[in-house]
Amino acid sequence: MPAVSKGDGMRGLAVFISDIRNCKSKEAEIKRINKELANIRSKFKGDKALDGYSKKKYVCKLLFIFLLGHDIDFGHMEAVNLLSSNKYTEKQIGYLFISVLVNSNSELIRLINNAIKNDLSSRNPTFMCLALHCIANVGSREMAEAFASEIPRILVAGDTMDSVKQSAALCLLRLYKTSPDLVLMGEWTSRVVHLLNDQHMGVVTAAISLITCLSQKNPDEFKTCVSLAVSRLSRIVSSASTDLQDYTYYFVPAPWLSCKLLRLLQCYPPPEDGAVKGRLVECLETILNKAQEPPKSKKVQHSNAKNAILFEAISLIIHYDSEPNLLVRACNQLGQFLQHRETNLRYLALESMCTLASSEFSHEAVKTHIETVINALKTERDVSVRQRAADLLYAMCDRSNAKQIVAEMLSYLETADYSIREEMVLKVAILAEKYAVDYSWYVDTILNLIRIAGDYVSEEVWYRVIQIVINRDDVQGYAAKTVFEALQAPACHENMVKVGGYILGEFGNLIAGDPRSSPLVQFNLLHSKFHLCSVPTRALLLSAYIKFINLFPETKATIQEVLRCDSQIRNSDVELQQRAVEYLKLSSIASTDVLATVLEEMPPFPERESSILAKLKKKKGPGAVSVTELDDSKREAGELNGGADRGPDTAAMAASNASTPSPSADLLGIRSAAPVGAAQTNAGSLLVDVFSDSGPAAPSAAVNDDGFLRDLEQPTETSDSLLVEGSGDSDSAPPSEDPAPPLSEADELLNKFVCKNNGVLFENQLLQIGIKSEYRQNLGRMYLFYGNKTSVQFASFSTTVSCPGELQAQLNVQSKPVEPLVEGGAQIQQVLNIECITDFCDAPLLNIKFRYGGALQNLTLKLPVTINKFFQPTEMSSSDFFQRWKQLSQPQQEAQKIFKANHSMDTEVLKAKLLGLGTALLDNIDPNPENYVCAGVIQTKGQQIGCLLRLEPNAQAQVQMYRLTLRCSKDTVSKRLCELLAQQF
Repeated sequence: MPAVSKGDGMRGLAVFISDIRNCKSKEAEIKRINKELANIRSKFKGDKALDGYSKKKYVCKLLFIFLLGHDIDFGHMEAVNLLSSNKYTEKQIGYLFISVLVNSNSELIRLINNAIKNDLSSRNPTFMCLALHCIANVGSREMAEAFASEIPRILVAGDTMDSVKQSAALCLLRLYKTSPDLVLMGEWTSRVVHLLNDQHMGVVTAAISLITCLSQKNPDEFKTCVSLAVSRLSRIVSSASTDLQDYTYYFVPAPWLSCKLLRLLQCYPPPEDGAVKGRLVECLETILNKAQEPPKSKKVQHSNAKNAILFEAISLIIHYDSEPNLLVRACNQLGQFLQHRETNLRYLALESMCTLASSEFSHEAVKTHIETVINALKTERDVSVRQRAADLLYAMCDRSNAKQIVAEMLSYLETADYSIREEMVLKVAILAEKYAVDYSWYVDTILNLIRIAGDYVSEEVWYRVIQIVINRDDVQGYAAKTVFEALQAPACHENMVKVGGYILGEFGNLIAGDPRSSPLVQFNLLHSKFHLCSVPTRALLLSAYIKFINLFPETKATIQEVLRCDSQIRNSDVELQQRAVEYLKLSSIASTDVLATVLEEMPPFPERESSILAKLKKKKGPGAVSVTELDDSKREAGELNGGADRGPDTAAMAASNASTPSPSADLLGIRSAAPVGAAQTNAGSLLVDVFSDSGPAAPSAAVNDDGFLRDLEQPTETSDSLLVEGSGDSDSAPPSEDPAPPLSEADELLNKFVCKNNGVLFENQLLQIGIKSEYRQNLGRMYLFYGNKTSVQFASFSTTVSCPGELQAQLNVQSKPVEPLVEGGAQIQQVLNIECITDFCDAPLLNIKFRYGGALQNLTLKLPVTINKFFQPTEMSSSDFFQRWKQLSQPQQEAQKIFKANHSMDTEVLKAKLLGLGTALLDNIDPNPENYVCAGVIQTKGQQIGCLLRLEPNAQAQVQMYRLTLRCSKDTVSKRLCELLAQQF
């Protein structure tokens, strides 16, 4: 046992801590703690005249027990009594206990507040600091209500000690962050701002943290702080290290205060006063000059402090963006750091130069470092530095260096880290589109991109290249020739097949004159890839085949034979089967003229902002793509897309081909090959629908804010209109009636989606609701498709997503608004972003309201968001599985259910459902080969929950039965998963 000094004053506490440390097992520790708790409880109850020392000692023991993870349900009153002691150590322990164990709902809060008020009015600086620290630590709304008006008075009082002022400033900052509506500065504003002139540097440092936070919310009230901050910064920057001896850190005067002052100035535009602005520019120049001076110390702390001020000054220069000389100097200084031996400095330099590249004053200066940045992209060991180098290349790109930068990024892409490939692909695609003057170069670049990193080429990228090829007559022949050559490679990525199928289906006739690319050769080349592709790609190829029949009548017999074969018209996938049957019938009964009309060439697409740029912006987060870039993309879309509008003939044809859908029409395109008469879709173009994941056409009435399908849909109004809420008239105002209770079949509809992510959620005679969703770790995205199955307009259409009860804290669901009007036969789309905070049992509710023929329709469904959607599959060996199985052996961790089979015991169906659950299906694990074993980890924001599953079918019994066993590291998850899965088999 460690020795206890005689002057310690709490020998009993030291002995108790030593006893706990010496316990050999958890049981021994609990036994010793229970003994001590019983002793403390008896002392508190039995000895009414317990002295302050004993109370302090026992309260300390309770605090230590609590920190070990045990619940403490007594001793709070004794801790409150310690607050009234005049001894510092006793009062300190009382405040410590209160800060850690007392919550804002405690019945003792009034007594605590009274004790704090007494200490704040005592004028004893030590007691005042203890009280302020307690207020800041608890930081509850009750504390703010009680003291928010008192603390500013203490802060600005002339007789307040400097140490108390520091504590008061930081305490007020804490209360403002938790309850900003209660901290009203009002008359104290100017006096708080003048704390920047305080002689005590500690007070200034604390006050500036408070002023910066207040300025961000109320900049006009605190704008007088700019001149004071510049004055204080000037004094620090021009001082020698000996002038501020107490606040000099490794020869750098007041580095923390300097950084905070520079950060405060970034809350405001450049000073309007010429003298103040000149003084500030002088300060920034001095900082840049000091960065060039030889270091005064070789210690890393010196360089860290010096560079911290430098980078904050550069951030301020970039923020102002009004001093060309300073911007160029900052760029040159950062250029020196690009080859520094410190990885962190190289990273920060690249990050700052990305921002500098967007300034008109420093863009050219940034471009001079292109070779260094390219070298960093190729040679840096740290992937985060390489990613910043790629960001900088993207930012510095313009027409003069676009081909060089795109070539380097493509070259790097072949060996790039998997974590940044998707982002690199998006950037290459954006740059190639944005700065393309030679469209053949653009086509070559995108096809090369698909060849190098096809798995990371999103749908937006190949949608975009097709849109541009269709809109540019001069590149269509070259694109057909190039993609035909690319498809001849033995290993061809599926995205290349998609592009090839679409372009050859539209423009294969432009290269058909060459015997090497005759119609039959083109068809055989495409069909040779057919069996290797996924269902959506096969659907696209079938649409290309029917286009071939129109372009090349000589291929009709060959293609009809392909469509007629059993693998097509009897395909297990209903989408492919329906396409094959319909296309075969169409090619058989339609005349040449009708076929030519139905299968005419796609008309040009209207000008639109690049969905690739929107996707990159969303991926990088707010502020990653500047407004200037978005505007540039819109301007250049006109050049790239040819700026062609659809002619009146096309519009007339679309109108003539539109028909009123029947009540049984599948407007969402989940079951059928094409939407029936979607009012805004050109019915003359069957290839429109190949851009849907499931084959059919995407929504025709809405523009997808996330960029999916945006470029290939033909909206009836501009995308800006989606940002305008409905007008005040009765047709567009949302209904005010309360949401209806969930439908009786809501649970049944939800259960259909436990093991799948796509399908029709709900359908009646008026409305069809479809779902597509995807999940990654604890995040998910869901697309809801609302289809109007009638010929009458839906008015006042509105949707609300809610999380009832405890689900609000367990699941975060954000939804985008929908259009208030849904035309007859049209379809709109809504995007939901989902975040799993912690495990949950209930499902969010979706309420839909609209007026049909004047009557209000109000229905509520359960969204199919279940805990298993956040599974990450986990592969493991047999030994690892059973070792983990034994570890999860506590009774509450296991959930088991024996139930009768609801469906036939088809092996493939069972496997598909278990994989659809989200877990990994493990082979050769269970000794009984008839059993199924799965493993996965549920990802939530706060924790990971390991899950093991064992499904034992008994097919030989007279009544087929299952035994389902789940073991999870959290008992509530085991029970919920068992309930969900028992209804699936």
